[in-house]
Amino acid sequence: MQQDIQALLNDQVKYEADASIQYLAMASWADANGYNGVAEFFYLQSEEERLHMTKLIKFINQRSGKVVIPKIKQPSSEYRSLNELFDLFLKSEMFVTKQINHIIHKCLELKAYNVHNFMQWYVTEQLEEEAVARTLLDKLTIIGNDKSGHYLFDRDINTIATTGHNPE
Repeated sequence: MQQDIQALLNDQVKYEADASIQYLAMASWADANGYNGVAEFFYLQSEEERLHMTKLIKFINQRSGKVVIPKIKQPSSEYRSLNELFDLFLKSEMFVTKQINHIIHKCLELKAYNVHNFMQWYVTEQLEEEAVARTLLDKLTIIGNDKSGHYLFDRDINTIATTGHNPE
């Protein structure tokens, strides 16, 4: 594996790990503040990011690369609102998308087509993640500070988190 590509993939391992821990902290905050549905959503997001990290680690190892398990930074754990939570969610996903696009660009530049092919899964995944984050943040913006709206949002996101389907 080319050293430049290996370094970028190891950086991506760190970004996925950081996102997983951040989403875990967000889930914990939501849980402690009575937003059980939002908590479940972020617990699942945290696990998904951990799986993304593991997928990268396995790929690096399969290509005879050297994996660097990252030191994880302390995530934020205090939030003022659901809007802040979901704004951070969207910003995090946009950051990860930018980093994945950088890897894709470097793969093409260095003709690392096998890595480019592998990373296409992440490109598709990020399209979905950003769309979900934007949709949920848009809904919260519409709701504003309406407590009954927050209650319904939490109920509905719990349905999405546990079944994977939007409620009818």
